[in-house]
Amino acid sequence: MKLTLKIWRQKNADTKGGIQTYNIDGIDGDMSFLEMLDVLNEELITKGDEPVEFDHDCREGICGSCSLQINGEPHGPDRLVTTCQLHMRMFNDGDTITIEPFRAKAFPVIKDLVVDRTSFDRIQQAGGYVSVNTSGNTQDANAIPIEKQNADDAFYAATCIGCGACVAACKNASAMLFTSAKVSQFALLPQGQVEATRRVLNMVEQMDKEGFGNCTNTGACEIECPKGISLENIARMNREYLNASVKES
Repeated sequence: MKLTLKIWRQKNADTKGGIQTYNIDGIDGDMSFLEMLDVLNEELITKGDEPVEFDHDCREGICGSCSLQINGEPHGPDRLVTTCQLHMRMFNDGDTITIEPFRAKAFPVIKDLVVDRTSFDRIQQAGGYVSVNTSGNTQDANAIPIEKQNADDAFYAATCIGCGACVAACKNASAMLFTSAKVSQFALLPQGQVEATRRVLNMVEQMDKEGFGNCTNTGACEIECPKGISLENIARMNREYLNASVKES
């Protein structure tokens, strides 16, 4: 398979970037997208050129660090997969593929296709935890009855890997889907009720501080999410926020 790659190159956060074009041949349809980039980088290194920087870790669709904008779509044209699980058979011989970093004010470019997503970490640190009193005869968590639907919904919300596809897909660069998933996974469980009020207020406040935009319910975030996180989480977070605001007033 022969491909034309138009890749965003940027030396660092302080320099202006731009698209550079590369031609590549011998790509197998069973390769992953990152393996294809590995092939390109091997060719660049052999020529004495600087390889393309991109982020990755597990390559198993678990960590979400392989966040790339591929032909205008976060993680590319396939659904419910991350970039590392995207296979080249989704493309055709002779295709031109444009590869860019996720675009958002809160995701500044570090180099080439690598962006700084520590803003997500700060949102979680603002309230994405559960306090547990371990003194005395604390009840075992597994012994607390939880309605199955709530347990299932909490589990599904917890599958969010924080890749940022929701932000990249949103015309406002909103982080509502990510934040609501992190709020929901605790709001649905009895163990998460200790910080319930402050959690949602703190996390939403931090989300706004990071510079993410507002949600306008276009639904692009859910469509592009590699884990299929539902928009229902945003509705739940809005209810949690309203209730918390009333309690705090």
